[in-house]
Amino acid sequence: MKKPVLVVMAAGMGSRYGGLKQMDAMDEAGHAILDFSVYDAMLAGFEKVIFIIKKENEALFRECVGDRIAACMQVEYVYQSLTALPQGFTAPKDRVKPFGTGHAVLCCKDKIDGPFAVINADDFYGRRAFREIYDFLSGSEHTGIYRYAMVGYVLGNTLTEHGHVARGVCNIDDNGYLVDIHERTRIEKRDGGTAYTEDGGATWTALSADSTVSMNLWGFEQNLLAELETRFAAFLREHLDADPLKCEFFLPSAVQELMQEGKASVTVLRSEDRWYGVTYKEDKDAVKRAIAQMKQDGVYPQKLWERQG
Repeated sequence: MKKPVLVVMAAGMGSRYGGLKQMDAMDEAGHAILDFSVYDAMLAGFEKVIFIIKKENEALFRECVGDRIAACMQVEYVYQSLTALPQGFTAPKDRVKPFGTGHAVLCCKDKIDGPFAVINADDFYGRRAFREIYDFLSGSEHTGIYRYAMVGYVLGNTLTEHGHVARGVCNIDDNGYLVDIHERTRIEKRDGGTAYTEDGGATWTALSADSTVSMNLWGFEQNLLAELETRFAAFLREHLDADPLKCEFFLPSAVQELMQEGKASVTVLRSEDRWYGVTYKEDKDAVKRAIAQMKQDGVYPQKLWERQG
């Protein structure tokens, strides 16, 4: 069985954050959050990482992140482009926004020939999560139904003090399998609790801080790529004319379709670890303090990518 590879989605611009947060340094050595995630993945057993980026950001990305990781892991690049569409489709003239996380992963189809994990570039997941997803992918064998996995986080461990977040809120059955995901695009701390709104803040619905949420840490078999290809074309036929500039093909939505059709099961590997991220610029100081403390505690060396011995 082929060894799992790590896929990192780094093509999005942080609109709320205001820039290329994937490359923003979080310590004095110049490491970004992405460095720590890939380092943890390497310790878990991953030997190859594929970065999904925009072509125009490649030189900067290599300089700030990719080249130093390449000293210790096999690194490849894939470009998420507005022109990378199924035959018969063209991107609207004024479109700038990428076509979403499902499209991002689909752009890797010529680079992946076995199981793979997917993460966001700007989320700090914790070392345990990478060990769990690597072990799952290393032991997974196709048995008719697709066997996927997702690391789920405690909602209360993933909130920011500086605004709202978007999270996929998960419903899980008694056997630990994902039933469905509801994308909530505006969740925030409110009145001593946690709540979400779907109407711009006119009304709010309480949400338990103990809810399990997706942070886009997935484990897949290679068969997902063919499914994404088919479903992306169907998505464009349905949505491109109606919402040409903003429609997005989300990875969790494609996975949910497969579950509803009985083609896939998703094991939820729940993590109690604290999530760290930089949704807003104001989050940066808290992340830097947390990383400094982990270095002080010996979790990470001062320089991650220096070869040892």
